[in-house]
Amino acid sequence: MAERVRITDVAPRDGLQGEPAPVSTADKRRLITALQDAGVDAIEVTSFVRPDLIPQLADAGELVASLAEVKRPGIEYIALVPNERGLVGALAANDAAGSRVIDTIAVFASASETFSQKNINTDIDGSLERFEPVIDRALTEGLRVRAYVSCVIACPFEGVIDPEDVGSLVLRLAELGAHEIDLGDTIGAGDEATTAMMLTEVMGTLGDSDLLPALTLHPHDTFGRASDCVRAALDLGLRSFDGAAGGLGGCPFASTPQRRAPGNIATSTLRRTIEAAGFETSIDPSKLAIADAVASRILADASARSIGDAS
Repeated sequence: MAERVRITDVAPRDGLQGEPAPVSTADKRRLITALQDAGVDAIEVTSFVRPDLIPQLADAGELVASLAEVKRPGIEYIALVPNERGLVGALAANDAAGSRVIDTIAVFASASETFSQKNINTDIDGSLERFEPVIDRALTEGLRVRAYVSCVIACPFEGVIDPEDVGSLVLRLAELGAHEIDLGDTIGAGDEATTAMMLTEVMGTLGDSDLLPALTLHPHDTFGRASDCVRAALDLGLRSFDGAAGGLGGCPFASTPQRRAPGNIATSTLRRTIEAAGFETSIDPSKLAIADAVASRILADASARSIGDAS
């Protein structure tokens, strides 16, 4: 029997947060429902951030309440929280929903000092100080913790990132109590060789200690090499990956005024790559195609509304 690989779809949060046109709570729920029907293992559903900074996610509490009615047993829902205030919002949303809709909170750090400053307005040490009380309280509340590490291959400002810097940051996040480390190739700079080099360093740094968290790869398909990176990670023993319905999302720093960079690896491409390598996933491709269609329709409708509002 083939070994099974876990897939998280991040389209509802990472994929939609940068869209200029508004997406309704009902449409987000429709996408999330379609993704869980397709059989993904986990879904990053929203983020509890300041609505003036990311208005697309201003409905986080309302969305969580609506998901209490549709969430299926066995599916993991993840919410990104930038700080203690965000965690309080996630906990309050679970309380208001009357059940644990959010199973996992996610925090985010960067292996690049410059990217950290530009993205969250603090250096790497400052980001870890910010996350320590968040992780402590999440663990006390019985939530799992996913820790994103961005720029694991290269940074749009600093260039190539030393794999030792990635390994060092991963170890510090593990020591804070993260259950899962999500390694993000933020601008899609990785290839088979650089991905293997980074993962080898991270795995070697963690070793066989009791701190060893689950490792996930979050590839971006900016240059069409995401599938190569997934294959390299599978060869090294990684069994958890992020994708996004329709390939939504991506890093704005990888785009230009003339061309929007491709975003996250499409979950459909991720599934095909994993299964072609001889592994199993829990995804039904025909139902995933429905989720892709839902994602495409949501963006088309939102874009039409945006054009209408501007005319």
